[in-house]
Amino acid sequence: MKYLILALGNIGAEYADTRHNIGFMVADYLAKKHDAHFEVGRHAFVTEIKHKGKTYVLVKPTTYMNLSGKAAAHYLTSLKIPKENMLVVTDDLALPYGKLRLKGKGSAGGHNGLKHIQETLGTDEYARLRFGVDANFPKGRQVDYVLNPFSADEQIDLPLRIEKAADAVLTFGTMGLERTMNVVNVK
Repeated sequence: MKYLILALGNIGAEYADTRHNIGFMVADYLAKKHDAHFEVGRHAFVTEIKHKGKTYVLVKPTTYMNLSGKAAAHYLTSLKIPKENMLVVTDDLALPYGKLRLKGKGSAGGHNGLKHIQETLGTDEYARLRFGVDANFPKGRQVDYVLNPFSADEQIDLPLRIEKAADAVLTFGTMGLERTMNVVNVK
């Protein structure tokens, strides 16, 4: 069984370690852990990993955040992966730093990447793993905040939090959405 892991972020060195790129960071962690290497594909960098008999197609869109739906639609269709087997990994300003929240559907919450995915797929019913980046910015400075690196304090335990998010991705494939939600969404 195949799973599409759509990790959101922006390409380019200037975005590499920014809050908005946490999806890319989680995908990079999974690829490194499984000795996989990303290759240039259509609309994305792509690689596959295997875990407990499941195949995970890791996709990092090269379309920039606002056009992430192009990669979602292409890989769902070309790989014949059902929408129920897609998990989007993204940042979330509404959650405290490092907090994970897994949902099977919902609004874009002002996130342009999620908004484009929903417009492209014509539905908000797809799984998304949100990684809290907090909202510690002055009014009107949201874009600057998400396009900047994590603070020095946040970077101390960022690798551990990325690992937890990566574990949630793998659990999504092995245990399914509902059971993974029960593990990830505990208070």
